Amino acid sequence: MAGYKPSVISLTKRQGHTFGFYLRVEHGEEGHLIRCLEMGGPAELAGMKDGGRILRVNGTFVDELSHSEVVDMVRNSGPTVTFHILDEASYVQAKAQEVNLSNPQSTPVANGVSKQDLKPKLCYLVKSSSGYGFSLRSEKSEPGLFMTEVMQGSVADRAGVNVKDRLLEVNGESVEGATHEQVVEKIKLSGGSIMFLLVDEETDRQYQNKKIGAWLATAKHLPHQPRITDITKGPDGYGFLLKEDVNQKFHFLRDIDRGSPAEKAGVKEMDRLVAVDGKEVEECNHGQVVDMIRQSGNKCCFLVVDKATDQMYKQGKVSPMLFLEETGDSSSPPSYTEALNLPAPVRPSTPVQAKEEELKPKLCRMEKTPAGYGFHLNGIVGVSGQFIKDVVSGGAADRAGLQEDDMVVEVNGENVEQSSHDEVVALIRSSGSSLEMLLANNNDQLKAKGVSITRVLLEETSYAQVHTADTPEEEEKHEEKARPESPPEQERERAKSSSSQDSLDERL
Repeated sequence: MAGYKPSVISLTKRQGHTFGFYLRVEHGEEGHLIRCLEMGGPAELAGMKDGGRILRVNGTFVDELSHSEVVDMVRNSGPTVTFHILDEASYVQAKAQEVNLSNPQSTPVANGVSKQDLKPKLCYLVKSSSGYGFSLRSEKSEPGLFMTEVMQGSVADRAGVNVKDRLLEVNGESVEGATHEQVVEKIKLSGGSIMFLLVDEETDRQYQNKKIGAWLATAKHLPHQPRITDITKGPDGYGFLLKEDVNQKFHFLRDIDRGSPAEKAGVKEMDRLVAVDGKEVEECNHGQVVDMIRQSGNKCCFLVVDKATDQMYKQGKVSPMLFLEETGDSSSPPSYTEALNLPAPVRPSTPVQAKEEELKPKLCRMEKTPAGYGFHLNGIVGVSGQFIKDVVSGGAADRAGLQEDDMVVEVNGENVEQSSHDEVVALIRSSGSSLEMLLANNNDQLKAKGVSITRVLLEETSYAQVHTADTPEEEEKHEEKARPESPPEQERERAKSSSSQDSLDERL
């Protein structure tokens, strides 16, 4: 697929929310189209563009699959899914030139920034009635075994196998130095499925004379992925039982209570617990894991695998922690920089003091993670101001102290009370990897008392020296500026999922 490099975008959504875009097939248009991006949603913030075509879902080539098949793949992926996306112009041109788009050359994107992705890859193949769809070749002049004759649309093609890939491992066992016959026999004895560790030519050159193993690999091509679940404890706990397999020291989640925090977070019966708050638990006993969960307080983050995912990773003799390390999940324990920005502990106060505290704004600082800041910005028709919504549990915003319905007063020292939604979004985006926001919970009470919401109310002299509060004259000027009219409610609402001869779409 020379000249056409799709971007790789991983999205994570909250329980009960969407990825923030519609997947459509349209009459007269080829491919699976990205449409109706939600402003400030996960997809839009990660860099998805209207009209882009989804080529792969979790490494599986989908350009030739039906709309319903692709929708099911996305929905069955859980809260995190990885897309290979080609922009509209490149896709149309590639189709006109009859380019084979199943070759997964790509430029991974994290928060809109491209980066090289020279890693070996894990590819999991489940044999079909016509076999795997590839051949192996070896040459006396060149050590190693190489993939050849990868049939378009075959099991191997959909799993991410490319012509000229060099085979390093079969089911977690090195085949470097093995003969052609020995490797073929290993593949035959594998049964109906097989895990390969492969390396393409460019990556092979980069790792020349260095040891290459699965611990260096990307898991983005694998069809089954571990799940990251953020759980907030309820009045009756988390709502599950932890059971240990004493022989293997594996820990399983059992007896999920209906309607419990665990069920709402997406935990399934007999999920295996791999990590708690980013720490692997495989070598821990039952009591140690229970202590880790208790020490998390009222919130904890689990990395879990279902039976199919667990078996796949075990077949490749690789830990599901590889997935966590690759995604750099925002629910992992905070880095040193993030820890510095955690909100200060709230000291006990008298009811009078508590009331005074409620009337104060708050200054929140956060560092962007691979999953973004972890909140949505909403404007309400007929109501002045922009408000915080959908704060991701355990995300950067949550850790910085943002709460539902907080009103945004300042962004990086600039007052935005009279700014439009687009203007505030642009300010946030232009802030780079860190963000500082002045927020108010009780702005109506403050304004009723004739109090202007500024940093002076924080009683933080160090910040008053850096960001001078608005003078009365400046405040009057801000109030005189006309606020752009909000679009009519009908225009703000998104079209519901529909099906017709001309188009199919699905909100994701």
